[in-house]
Amino acid sequence: MASKHRVLVTGIAGFIGSNLADRLLAAGHEVVGIDNLSYGREEQIPHGVDFRKLDIRSSEISAAFEGVDTVFHLAAKNDLLACQRDPVETMDINVHGTANIFEMAKRAGVKKVVFASSSALEEGEARLKGFYAISKATCEKIADGYHAAFGIDYVLPRYFNVYGPRQDYHRSPPPVMSSFIIKLLKGEAPSIYSGVEGTKQDFIYVDDINDFHLQCLDDDRVNNKLFRLGTGKNAFVGDIWETIRKIAGSDLQPKMVPPPFGFTPASTLADIAETEAIGWHPKTSLEEGLRVQFEYLKAEFAKGNIT
Repeated sequence: MASKHRVLVTGIAGFIGSNLADRLLAAGHEVVGIDNLSYGREEQIPHGVDFRKLDIRSSEISAAFEGVDTVFHLAAKNDLLACQRDPVETMDINVHGTANIFEMAKRAGVKKVVFASSSALEEGEARLKGFYAISKATCEKIADGYHAAFGIDYVLPRYFNVYGPRQDYHRSPPPVMSSFIIKLLKGEAPSIYSGVEGTKQDFIYVDDINDFHLQCLDDDRVNNKLFRLGTGKNAFVGDIWETIRKIAGSDLQPKMVPPPFGFTPASTLADIAETEAIGWHPKTSLEEGLRVQFEYLKAEFAKGNIT
């Protein structure tokens, strides 16, 4: 029987963090959450979370670490274009914030920190030169440094393209899945960037990501290692739209538009052999996951939460 844990989740009001909190609470764990609500939405935080409205860069977060044995550090500035526009803020939030999380974990005697990294580190030289990827690469080194110096165990899951309910649909522009679904709900033709028709990406459903997170609590085989979290399959953006259109029963056709300045899409495909070797497997098909996300956004639209 799995042991019960006191867990801290940073970015708990966000997409992955709020879904993770649901899973942790359902499994009987005690959950403390940190979020400054600059990106996350307070209404997404599940009932039962001990929520602290705090910034990960602040010394005030120290009290949230009391009695915690595992930290899931998900808070970050992660909009690629916004990161390019403001490198200093990107480094302040992602690098300074991550160093502060590890330092507070060290002081509180936390056993393990699971740090949310990104497939941006595997998407070619152009992406690696972006400030988001630079910040994530630096944070991976911070994790390794705190382990070497202070013995804190870490786990580095590199997420590929995560989707599902609560994906950041309020962001401008929204991620591709949310963007397509919202356009369809409004009866508007979605936009697909010209020149990216040959780009295929690996999309992973949020529940599958959180299966891995829960495994991290009691499985020491994950300690101090990097894991790629994707499906090992990829799809064209056009395939995503066609799947959504099929789910909705729509005949809308997309329009091709020029990509924004600095947009450098890359094909992605996760090598999940090491992750599967410890018993984790993606379970959700693209159509199954998109169907759930469609129904979620349809309900949000009906409530007037999407304008």
